Amino acid sequence: MSTDTQEKEYRFDALKWIVVAALVCSAVAVNMMFAEQPLGFRVAGIALIAIIAAFVGAQTEKGAQFVSLLSEARKELRKVVWPSAQERNQTTVIVLVAVTLMALILWALDTFLGWVASLILG
Repeated sequence: MSTDTQEKEYRFDALKWIVVAALVCSAVAVNMMFAEQPLGFRVAGIALIAIIAAFVGAQTEKGAQFVSLLSEARKELRKVVWPSAQERNQTTVIVLVAVTLMALILWALDTFLGWVASLILG
């Protein structure tokens, strides 16, 4: 893709962001205007406006970069090797034991130092 084509493709980015901002503002205004309507209808309307705003925002250069980032993050997430249930449980127990042990050590140290301070101060 040449630079000229890329410039033409993203030429109206500022206008697109203005449309996105107008859609978000209109969603807020419509929600306030129809406050007496059931919540489900208002949520559906806001969701529809949000989808439209996201679609318009995705057509901008920054929006396209964000969509690409999400796609790449999803690919990386598929590569993660998740621990088995046994590994998860063992790690949880180890962490709980370590935290409890450190809490007891710090409690004992605090109690000892408090006792030493009370001997010094009288």
